[in-house]
This record gives sequence, structure tokens and C-alpha cells, in this order.
Amino acid sequence: MTIHKALMDINESPVYVLLNPVINPAQKDLPITIYESELHVIDGVPQLIFVSSSYTIETVEAERISVDHVAHLKPSDGGSAATQLAAHLTGIHSAIKMLNSRIRVLHHYLLAMQKGEIPCENSLLRQVSSLLRRLPAVESGKFQDDFLMEYNDTLLITYLAVLTNCSSTMNELVDKFNTAYDRHSRRGGGGRTAFF
Repeated sequence: MTIHKALMDINESPVYVLLNPVINPAQKDLPITIYESELHVIDGVPQLIFVSSSYTIETVEAERISVDHVAHLKPSDGGSAATQLAAHLTGIHSAIKMLNSRIRVLHHYLLAMQKGEIPCENSLLRQVSSLLRRLPAVESGKFQDDFLMEYNDTLLITYLAVLTNCSSTMNELVDKFNTAYDRHSRRGGGGRTAFF
């Protein structure tokens, strides 16, 4: 309560969240309890006490999908789902790191071959060319069209959001201007002219 009162100097209505770290498989709800402080008169003296408060959890679609994905991971070695996810992400990170390292080695080798520092090997160049032809998506016209369409859609949504925000700000400004004009008119400023 002492900490709660100290926090009330910064935030006038903080909440106290109590987390129960004991895992209970039968429990369906989150193991947290939320308390609000209320002022009660006890024995003629006003005192702050904690009162349990109900709560609801609201999430956006992206959060629901990620939580659902993590919740449905089935550990194969008896470890927790979080451990398996961490191992999976670590494996992906290591694979990307190794791929980057190998591409760098190949790039240095091709540069050295181009400069004449090492002899040209046609069989290796054919393999590199074959490997590069397997990745045509970045250079294809369909990829460019799809990419530009997504890019333009994103820009359009951003532009609409900016326009909506500007319209909202303009409406607030007009409301304030009309309020100020109404006050001026009531003080004897003459006839009223409507704005917007």
C-alpha cells in the first residue's frame, strides 16, 4: 500500500496487478488478479483499501495468431513450447548466418577470378549460373508488378490515414474557432456568420 500511495503521486488511479507464478493446469484464466484502491472510512478514519476488479483481455488479430501458433507447438523432447520455439528460431538464425557466410566466400572467389588472381574455372561458373537461375522471382516482371501493387496499396493506406488525421485536426480547429466566435458574438459582436 505504501508503494501504491507513492505511485498515486504520479498516476492518480494506478492498479495493483498480482501474478500467481504457480502453474495450475486446470485453470483456464490467466493467473493474475487486478486490484483497485478505494477510499473507505474504517472506525472513523479514511483509509485506502484494495478491492478486486474484473477485467477483460482484448487482442488484435496478429497477437491472436502468434499466441495460437506458440500454444499449438508440440514439444517433441518433453521441453516446453517456448523452449522449442527458441530452438527453432536459433536454428533459423544459424542457417541464415551460414548461408550469408557461404555467399560471401563465393562472392570473394568470383571477384578474385574476375581480377585474374586465380584461374577461371568454367565448371564452377556454370554451377553459379545455374544456382542464380533458380532465383528468378526477384527479376521477373510478375514479381515487380506484384511488388509495386503492394507498395502502392501501402502508400495509399498511409496517405488516407494522413488525410483522415488532417481532416480530424481541421474539424477540431473549426469547432474551436466557432466556439470563440460564438462567445465574441454574445458579448455584442454583431451578427453571426457560420463557418464550414
